[in-house]
Amino acid sequence: MTTFFQTTGLRHACTMLSTPGLIRLVSEIDDNGPIPPRSLTRTVPDVPVAQLRQAVEQARALGLVCHRPGVGLSLTPSGSGLADVYDGMARWARSRSLPAPVCDFTSRVQHTLSLLAVPIALTAQEATEEFEGAPATEAGEQQAGPRDLLTQWLRENPQLLQGAEPVLAA
Repeated sequence: MTTFFQTTGLRHACTMLSTPGLIRLVSEIDDNGPIPPRSLTRTVPDVPVAQLRQAVEQARALGLVCHRPGVGLSLTPSGSGLADVYDGMARWARSRSLPAPVCDFTSRVQHTLSLLAVPIALTAQEATEEFEGAPATEAGEQQAGPRDLLTQWLRENPQLLQGAEPVLAA
């Protein structure tokens, strides 16, 4: 298997992308279209105002959203791509009943990102604990779909990998 990003860069990206406010903001705009600025707290009422503000600032800094006059907060092509990554991760987690048979979209995305942040080269015991009994060789195979989605998006959006240099590993 070839790894294109250092573990620290991937871990950093997973951490940045797993905040509940960012997940909700990106998925809400993707599902329902632009959000007028004054409607943001009504549109995403389950996220505290401070977290929502932080998510908007983070999304703008990462180039995921932009404000279009007369329209509101919209996804950029990068943000739209991230929404597709989130959707793929949630589907993958749901098909495996992760982190639980019944849970919300944000929890599924967060759980998948937390799994991807863990290096694949674990000891057999660590892999058993982390991946619910899967042998270490199966851990990477189980994550291949979400890892490929995230890796492709990160290649196209390297702003999250600041300071992480590409490395090749067998």
